[in-house]
Amino acid sequence: MKDDQAQGAAETVTGPAEPKYFYRPEDLRDWDFERDLGSPGEYPFTRGIYPNLYRDRLWTMRQYAGYGTAAESNARYRYLLAQGSTGLSVAFDLPTQIGLDSDHPLAQGEVGRVGVAIDSLADMEALFEGIPLDRVSTSMTINSTAAILLALYFAVAEQQGVPLAKLSGTVQNDILKEYIARGTYIYPLKPALRIVTDIFSFCHEHAPLWNTISISGYHIREAGSTAVQELAFTLGNAIAYVQAAVDRGLAVDDFAPRLSFFLNSHNGFLEEVAKFRAARRLWARIMRERFKARNPRSWMFRFHTQTGGSTLTAQQPDVNLVRVTLQALAAVLGGTQSLHTNARDEALGLPTQASALIALRTQQIIAHESGVANTVDPLGGSYCIESLTNEMERGAEEYLCKIDAMGGMLPAIESGYIQREIQQAAYEYQRAIERGDQVVVGVNRYKDSASPSLPILRIDPAIERAQVERLRQLRARRDPSRVARALAQVEEAARSEANLMPAILEAVRAYATVGEIADALRRVFGEYREAAVT
Repeated sequence: MKDDQAQGAAETVTGPAEPKYFYRPEDLRDWDFERDLGSPGEYPFTRGIYPNLYRDRLWTMRQYAGYGTAAESNARYRYLLAQGSTGLSVAFDLPTQIGLDSDHPLAQGEVGRVGVAIDSLADMEALFEGIPLDRVSTSMTINSTAAILLALYFAVAEQQGVPLAKLSGTVQNDILKEYIARGTYIYPLKPALRIVTDIFSFCHEHAPLWNTISISGYHIREAGSTAVQELAFTLGNAIAYVQAAVDRGLAVDDFAPRLSFFLNSHNGFLEEVAKFRAARRLWARIMRERFKARNPRSWMFRFHTQTGGSTLTAQQPDVNLVRVTLQALAAVLGGTQSLHTNARDEALGLPTQASALIALRTQQIIAHESGVANTVDPLGGSYCIESLTNEMERGAEEYLCKIDAMGGMLPAIESGYIQREIQQAAYEYQRAIERGDQVVVGVNRYKDSASPSLPILRIDPAIERAQVERLRQLRARRDPSRVARALAQVEEAARSEANLMPAILEAVRAYATVGEIADALRRVFGEYREAAVT
């Protein structure tokens, strides 16, 4: 075992070197302006995917929200829209994420806790009551049950009379990072990938403005990865999705323009800006050279950013406002297309309405008062930023070459390689905090003995009982024969090579529940069991 561990350590990718004290022209002697930088809106998009970026249109200001019941979340969404939020971002509770209805024994104590509980079309109707879906962009953070929740959203749009072709938004639909970093998977890898590509195909035909996936490095970073690991593993997952879709017979330029990404913004301000810029350049080259995409929109790395939740501290929570501001500014200087700013109290619980408002106002001040939105890529050409961008790209490429040598991301995940790399990085970071090498204000330096005095949002246990009762009433009033037929069609589609989305959409219209549809797929696909990572 010791020999194996030593060998694994020797093969670990080191990533970028430590930043220098200062940079000179010699640090960029192999750098070419046209090849590596160029103009905004032009390949390889290092400076941004749009020529005028925020001068034409500001980034979408999303606030991730959802808790308790659909009605409570609807009230929060209406409030945020009234305060100037330009997009909705839906958080779902844990049972919804893993395909369990609210009355399932394993759901007990988790209903409505970390997001909104959605059991059926009735809940989705309540979630978006009074919100015109043709006038808002909605992002849904959902993966294993992404096809079901997307079908529910489409069904609500149908009820509103909104054609699917007019809907804009994003479904996260990034299942591979669940096996790597979060654990809310259901099915084995191959059928899970099939569901992802079925969504690609269905939306290309019926909902062409919808972003069919948000390939997420955010959760990889939250699990403890470095910045270069976040970039490399996100792109590794993206390559796997593109290859799976091509293998299913989809033309790359038919689906690639609707791929999107989701990255973290941590405290390393300059490193984060470099990461965003390197991501655009790397993805453009991967799509043009590896996958031979010809549509320039297929080369564009369009991404949402969320500030780093794991950087927030329960100690001195007001100081989190400063952290979030710096992280948000890095995302804007890095050219993000949409942004969520975490609230100061999220290390203590779900954000209160007042804290969510301050988080939104942070974005608005950056947008309207700082002046940074007036210039595209204002840090471009800096010896430091360009050097860090190059280092970030080289480090990510080194990881991608190693993953390719293993046969791709699926073997790398199944062998535990990706998970071990993240675990080691997290361990080293924690050790640096304990030694005092990594300063965390209020935690290992500049401590304050005072206890936090912020109000904390608490979920009333009665919410779960009420949700279970609504579910019971739904089952009593719906047409059981229609539900049974629809679920049988879902199973039949799963056993064939047919696209799953039409059958799932018919099931949600019949008011089949999320858990019932997920169970129909479980009966065909089985469930994934993770091997121990050592």
